[in-house]
Amino acid sequence: MMEKTFDPAAVESRIAAEWEVAGAFRADRPERIGAKPFTIVIPPPNVTGSLHMGHALNNTLQDILCRFERMRGRNVLWQPGVDHAGIATQMVVERRLAAAGEPGRRDLGREAFLEKVWAWKAESGGAIVNQLKRLGASCDWSRERFTMDTGSSKAVLKAFVELYRAGLIYKDKRLVNWDPKLLTAVSDIEVVSQNVKGSLWHFKYPLVDENGAATDEFIVVATTRPETMLGDTAVAVHPEDERYLHLHGRFVRLPLVGRLIPIVADSYSDPEKGSGAVKITPAHDFNDFEVGGRHQLPLVNILDAEARLLLKENEAFLQGVIENDDLSETLESLHGLSREEARKAVIAAMDARGLIATIETHEHQVPHGDRSGVVIEPWLTDQWYVDAKALAGPALAAVRAGETSFVPKNWEKTFFDWLENIQPWCISRQLWWGHQIPAWYSPWGAVYVSESEEEALADALADAVTREIYSDAEAEAIASDPDKAACLLTRDEDVLDTWFSSALWPMSTLGWPEEQNDLAPRYPTDVLVTGFDIIFFWVARMMMFGLHFQHKVPFRDVYLHALVRDEKGAKMSKSKGNVIDPLHLIDTYGADALRFTLAAMAAQGRDIKLATSRVEGYRNFATKLWNAARFAEMNQCRGHIGFDPMRVKEVLNRWIVGETARAMAEVETALVQYKFNEAAQAAYRFVWNIFCDWNLELAKPLLQGPDGPAKDETRDTTAFVLDQICKLLHPFMPFLTEEIWAIRGQDFPRESMLALAQWPDLRGLEDSEAETEIGWLVEVVSEVRSVRAEMNVPAGAAIPLVLVGASEADARRAERWAETIKRLARLSAIEAMSKAPPQSVQVVARGTVLALPLEGVIDFDVERARLEKGVAAEQKEIAKIDAKLGNADFLRRAPEEVVEENQERRDQAMARLEKMTAALKLLG
Repeated sequence: MMEKTFDPAAVESRIAAEWEVAGAFRADRPERIGAKPFTIVIPPPNVTGSLHMGHALNNTLQDILCRFERMRGRNVLWQPGVDHAGIATQMVVERRLAAAGEPGRRDLGREAFLEKVWAWKAESGGAIVNQLKRLGASCDWSRERFTMDTGSSKAVLKAFVELYRAGLIYKDKRLVNWDPKLLTAVSDIEVVSQNVKGSLWHFKYPLVDENGAATDEFIVVATTRPETMLGDTAVAVHPEDERYLHLHGRFVRLPLVGRLIPIVADSYSDPEKGSGAVKITPAHDFNDFEVGGRHQLPLVNILDAEARLLLKENEAFLQGVIENDDLSETLESLHGLSREEARKAVIAAMDARGLIATIETHEHQVPHGDRSGVVIEPWLTDQWYVDAKALAGPALAAVRAGETSFVPKNWEKTFFDWLENIQPWCISRQLWWGHQIPAWYSPWGAVYVSESEEEALADALADAVTREIYSDAEAEAIASDPDKAACLLTRDEDVLDTWFSSALWPMSTLGWPEEQNDLAPRYPTDVLVTGFDIIFFWVARMMMFGLHFQHKVPFRDVYLHALVRDEKGAKMSKSKGNVIDPLHLIDTYGADALRFTLAAMAAQGRDIKLATSRVEGYRNFATKLWNAARFAEMNQCRGHIGFDPMRVKEVLNRWIVGETARAMAEVETALVQYKFNEAAQAAYRFVWNIFCDWNLELAKPLLQGPDGPAKDETRDTTAFVLDQICKLLHPFMPFLTEEIWAIRGQDFPRESMLALAQWPDLRGLEDSEAETEIGWLVEVVSEVRSVRAEMNVPAGAAIPLVLVGASEADARRAERWAETIKRLARLSAIEAMSKAPPQSVQVVARGTVLALPLEGVIDFDVERARLEKGVAAEQKEIAKIDAKLGNADFLRRAPEEVVEENQERRDQAMARLEKMTAALKLLG
C-alpha cells in the first residue's frame, strides 16, 4: 500500500543507492554494447566548490538529456569530473594552514605544500560530487576524473610540448591582469569590474620646441590614475582633430620625470571626450599597449609585483632621461610607495608645480580580483602564451560549416566576435598548485621543453655539444652522474592556467593520449551543456585544441543556458543577500521539484527568475501525481503484461491512450531540440490537466461502477497510462517516478528499474474519433466554468445550458454525457434550442454555440460596471508603464532587472485587460 504522502527525504537517498548498486548509469553496460553512443562531458566544477543554482540548472539539463537518451536505448556516457581550481584551492589550503597555526606556504616549500594540498583534496575536496548525486545526476561515477590526475597530466604535457614545438606556444613580455596580492597573473573571468566614485585629473604637459627647450604651450590630458603618468611614453590625439593638427610629431616634457615623449596621431583618442588628448602608458594599460605597438613606443614598467613604485635602478624608467631636479626628487620621494600613496604624492607634486588644469568627480569601472578583492594591475611581465589567433581559424571555419551548432543560434555571433578579435592566450600562473610548466632552463640561457626532465636533460646536453659548450665526453659524464645532472637544469616554477587542462577535457577524459581510449566511438561528443559566460574561456578553447589534436570538433552541439536570477530578475550575490541555495530547496521540497522548476523555466535565451513559490508549486505537482497513483492503487488499476492499448474499446480509454501518445511525441520532439521548457510544460499539461483533472474524473463512474469488461479495461488503461507517465516524467523527476514504478511493480513485475526502462513508442495510438468526442466534452465544461468565473456566478448556483442551433452529432453527445456535464459544470439542465434565451451569455466550444441564461443569477449592469472599471484601471496602468519604457533616460539609468520587471508588469496588465474586454463582449 502506498504511503499517504510522498516524502522525498525518505526516498531520494535510498533510490540513489539502488541506482549505484545496479550500476544503472555505467557506460558500456553489457546490454548496451553495440548501441549508438551518446556522450556528454560535464563542465567540471571546482574541487573547492559547492552546489549553487547555476550548477543545479546546468546539471539538471544534462541529466534530462542523459536519462532521456538512456531510455531511448543509447549507450550513454555522462563523463563526470572536477577541476583542480588553481588559485581557489591554493587559497583554501593556505587559509587552512594559517587557521591551524602551521607554517605558511613559503616556509613549507613547494613539495611539502603540495603534499598538504593533495591531503586536503583527499579529505575535503570534491564535496560537490555528492551534492550532484543529491540532485539526481546520472553520471558514470565509476569514471570520475580530475584535471590533475595521471591521465590529465599526461595529456597536458603532450599538448604543451607539441604546441611549443609547432611554434604555437611561446614566451613573451606582454601586459597581463596582475593580482598584486596573490602575486600571479589571472584570467579575465577572474576579474570583476566594480563601479568606483573617483576623480578625473586634467594635467598640463608642457610642450618643447624642436631643440627640446621649454615653451609656454601646454597640452592637457586627463587621467583617473595619476601615478601611472611616470610611465607615460606618448600623448595621443585623433588624426582628424583640427585642434591638434599642428602638434603632430611635436614633443612634451613629462612632468616629474623630464622624459621627452611624442605627440602621436591615433584613432584611439576620442575628440569628444575630455580635451581629446590622452596620455599613453603602454606598460600599464591594455589599450595603451596596443597604441604603443602601433607607434613603436618604449614600454616603461614603473611597478613591482606588489604594485609599489619601482623607480630606482629601473633602466626602462631612466633610459634617455637627463638628470634633473624633478627626477631626483621623484626618485627620492616616490620610490617604493604603494599605488595609493603614489597617487596622492603625484597629485601633490603636480599641484605644487601648477600643472593641474582641473579636477572632476568621475564614476568609472575599476577591475578587482574576484578572490583577492584588490585592484587588478595591467602589468608588463614575461609569461607563456598560446598563439590563439592561429588556432582560432579552424574553430571559426568549423562552426561556419555547421560541424558544431550553437543553441540558441545567436550565440554563434558572440563566438565569431571573440575569435575574430582574439589576443594571445596567457597560460602561465605564478602559483604552486597546478600543472607545472614542462620547461627547463640551462646555465647558457637556453630553454628546453619536454614531457620529462630526463628528455629535457638529453636535449640540453645534445645542444651543449652542438654549441661546443661541452665535449661528447663531458656531456656523457654529466648524464651518468645523477648529482651533476640534477643541478644542470632549472625547471620553470610557473604552472598552467586551469583552462589549459580544461581545454583538453573532452579528449583527456576519453583516454587521450593513451593508445587505448574511447575516442573512436565517442568523439566528437554529442552535446556540451554550459553557460554562455564561458564560451570564450572554455568552449572556444576546447574547439581550438580538439581541432588541432584530433582534427575534429569536440562536440556536435553546444547548448548555452542562461542565468538563474532571483524572482525580481536581479543577479544572485552574497552581498545582496538574494542567493537561493539549491540544497536548501532540495531539503525542503525535494530534488524532483527543484529539477522540474528549472526545466520548466529554461526557455532558450531567457534568464530564469526563480522564486521559491515556483518550486513549491512543482512540489504540489509531484503530490498530484502521487495521489493519482494512490487513487489507481485503491481502484485496483494494476495492469497486466498482455495489455494492448491498440485494442481498447471504451471511447474514454481510446482518448486517454491517444492523448498519452500525443504527449510523448511532444516531449520527445522538444527534448531533441533542447527546448526543455516546452518539454516540461507539455508533460505538466498532460499529467495534471488531461490525466489527473479530466481522465481520472471522467473514469470514476467506470472505476467505481459495476464489475464488467468496461471496468476491467479502464483499470488496465489507467495502469498503462500511469506507467507511461512515469517514463515521460523520469528525465525530469527521477526519484518520484522510480519510486512509483517500483511500488506498482510489486503487482506488475518489471523487466528493469525505471532508469533503464525503454522510452515508449506509442505511434499509431492517436484516435481522432475519440478525441473529437472527449475533446468536445472537455471544452464544453471548460467554457462553462470560464463563464461562471468571469461573470461572478455564485459557486452554488446551478444554471441551465442551452445548445443553440446544435448539430445532430452535438445533440447526441450532449445526451450521452449529460449527467457528466451537469456534475462537472454545475448545471441544472441541458437542452437544445434554435436561438439563445434573453440575457444569455454565449460562448463557442468546438463550433457549438453555448448559451447560459443568467437572468436573475447575476446583475448584468453591476457586472458590466465592474468590468468597465477594471478595463479603465488596466489601461491606466499600461499607459503609466509605457511612459516609463518610452523614456530613454529611464532605460539608460534603470538596472536591467527593473526594466524587465516593468515589461512583465505590462504583459500581465495586457493579459488582464484582454480577459476583461472579452468578458464585456460576452455581456453584450
